[in-house]
Amino acid sequence: QVQLVESGGGLVQPGGSLRLSCAASGFKFDTAFMSWWRQAPGKEREEVARIDSVGTSGIYTYTDESVRGRFVISKDNAKNTLYLQMNSLKPEDTAVYYCNWGRYWGQGTQVTVSS
Repeated sequence: QVQLVESGGGLVQPGGSLRLSCAASGFKFDTAFMSWWRQAPGKEREEVARIDSVGTSGIYTYTDESVRGRFVISKDNAKNTLYLQMNSLKPEDTAVYYCNWGRYWGQGTQVTVSS
């Protein structure tokens, strides 16, 4: 049974940082193509970043240009965990963040950036 469980969200002031985690189980994580998405209130879910199956030394794509230089996606294959390090957070980063593998989604974790 595939499970994706996000954690690490919360309330942070503009300019702050958060690290999101996605604990994965039920599939071969080390060769999995993973991604982070987010959905802001009233908006469609959008992809933020993806990482290929090579893992931490592989190819990263930040599909949302607004996060380039601020967010870092990574995988720890030993821990079956996907991460999203988010720095220099802005109010417009406020959203529910989801990790994704194929047709599977986690339950999401809320990130709120506000002073």
